[in-house]
Amino acid sequence: MEKKKVAVPLVCHGHSRPVVDLFYSPVTPDGYFLISASKDGNPMLRNGETGDWIGTFQGHKGAVWSCCLDTNALRAASGSADFSAKVWDALTGDELHSFEHKHIVRACAFSEDTHLLLTGGVEKILRVYDMNRPDAAPRELDKAPGNVRTVAWLHSDQTILSSCSDMGGVRLWDVRTGKIVQTLETKAPVTCAEVSQDSRFITTADGSSVKFWDANHFGLVKSYDMPCTVESASLEPKSGSKFIAGGEDMWIHVFDFFTGEEITCNKGHHGPVHCVRFTPGGESYASGSEDGTIRIWQLSPPNADDNEAVSANGKPAVGVNEVARKIEGFHIRKEEQQTEG
Repeated sequence: MEKKKVAVPLVCHGHSRPVVDLFYSPVTPDGYFLISASKDGNPMLRNGETGDWIGTFQGHKGAVWSCCLDTNALRAASGSADFSAKVWDALTGDELHSFEHKHIVRACAFSEDTHLLLTGGVEKILRVYDMNRPDAAPRELDKAPGNVRTVAWLHSDQTILSSCSDMGGVRLWDVRTGKIVQTLETKAPVTCAEVSQDSRFITTADGSSVKFWDANHFGLVKSYDMPCTVESASLEPKSGSKFIAGGEDMWIHVFDFFTGEEITCNKGHHGPVHCVRFTPGGESYASGSEDGTIRIWQLSPPNADDNEAVSANGKPAVGVNEVARKIEGFHIRKEEQQTEG
């Protein structure tokens, strides 16, 4: 009788409180990176491929709810319960700017061209900071209808997407006019909204539903009921044939995008899953949980007999097109080592 394979993730320790947000950078000349936000107030940067700790951004005085990296992974940003959004040098860990708000900052996002930082939170105001003029007052868009939970850029930074924690729907804002031009209707508040890598889809999680929207015409493409209340979902970026979802049941579910059928279910976290994200190449995905850990899971090969995808040491073999993202001689903050215990 063939023994059923159990997925064994890379487990990343370091946070002392729940992990509430994860963000992968695009592939850079130095590889790709993973930043995590936690209620412990210390965002952490990791090697996106191995999960190895690189550094911790220290300076917030409250829980950090949101984190992101710019397109080149040279700067990081974080939004916190200490009423601030901070911008960091991702190479040195130094704080570059601290933007004060009047209430909790729940969401932040760099524009694709890296020149702008968008923030939102309990103030119900979307602010856009100019990274070339950080001392200048931010631009404020029309007041959001509720407490801002998520923000994102799309259409080459021409459109802003936001959702609220106290009402359903995703709102799309015209950056030029600062006004809402479209609302994607959902029954429950949208706790996660992700723009796909090819900018074709917006993936949302609301209540026990995951939806996929056309990012250009805003029509609903797919809607699937989940086995539990889910907080986060992410679409596989290369083929777009699978998606993942995580939530209250502590498991990470992998589904077929076209049929909605569950392909696999990964168990390992000891608390609700707050965030799931695919790597930029789609070969693995990360989950962040109430239990304070990040787990990095390999996306299983197309069929169970595809053992050629694994090299002798049990790690996925590197295809020709993946060599470019390998990290050789990683150089960020080598002198610092994190001790665990």
